[in-house]
Amino acid sequence: MKTDELLRLRETDRGFSPAVIPLASSTITTDTSGLIVGETTIPSQGDELPAYIAMPREEAGALPIVLVVQEIFGVHEHIRDICRRLAKLGYLAIAPELYFRQGDPQQYHDIPTLMAELVSTVPDTQVLSDLDHATHWAIRQGGDASRLAITGFCWGGRISWLYAAHNPQLKAAVAWYGRLTGAKTLTSPTHPVDIATSLIAPVLGLYGGQDAGIPLEQVDIMRQALRAANADAEIVVYPQAEHAFYADYRPSYHEASAKDGWQRMLDWFAQHGVA
Repeated sequence: MKTDELLRLRETDRGFSPAVIPLASSTITTDTSGLIVGETTIPSQGDELPAYIAMPREEAGALPIVLVVQEIFGVHEHIRDICRRLAKLGYLAIAPELYFRQGDPQQYHDIPTLMAELVSTVPDTQVLSDLDHATHWAIRQGGDASRLAITGFCWGGRISWLYAAHNPQLKAAVAWYGRLTGAKTLTSPTHPVDIATSLIAPVLGLYGGQDAGIPLEQVDIMRQALRAANADAEIVVYPQAEHAFYADYRPSYHEASAKDGWQRMLDWFAQHGVA
């Protein structure tokens, strides 16, 4: 990373979203040993886009880039920890604050209000453009433009599908329990099932068989759309897992499914030339 940008990184003391307190005993914390971590801002659409960065301290050439896309709770501690997990494996991980123009998810203490007053107001077009700017920033700091991936969780899982049909530089995407269908709105005019024929990058979708919000019927509809489009995509369903089965800080965490999904994600990145 360039020295001037490194000096702009700052540590953050923001923790988990108030909407998910109390935390589960399974919460994982990844240390910063051997890493450069912190927050910065990125010029995007006339604004300064906040982002959390994690990367190896000892650089060995250009690093593969992973965009990490937040859950509905924003870039709280779980998303930052995922960035650190990826950085420990040699990636430059970057998680932009994709709601920052509309509001601060840390100000919400319950999920329904957060969804209604903030999450539903964020336009997909704005999000995709911010991710483009985050990508360009990472490349300017020494990230490898030829090894770009994205992964996202819940809200970010849906965005990961959309981004795989948006950015021709993208080499691989992994979507964790992201919504596949739904009502079309001004902010969300298309859903993953609508862009199956437009996918540019290969996508791995990871879903829970017990997910009440994304029933298996919707997963099957997406699989049919992908088959009809002859898309380079795969969907894995974990029969015993609920929604947010990777979220170790929540009661929904399902350790076996989470660990298998993480390894599948890493293998997907390697298979498609990101690692």
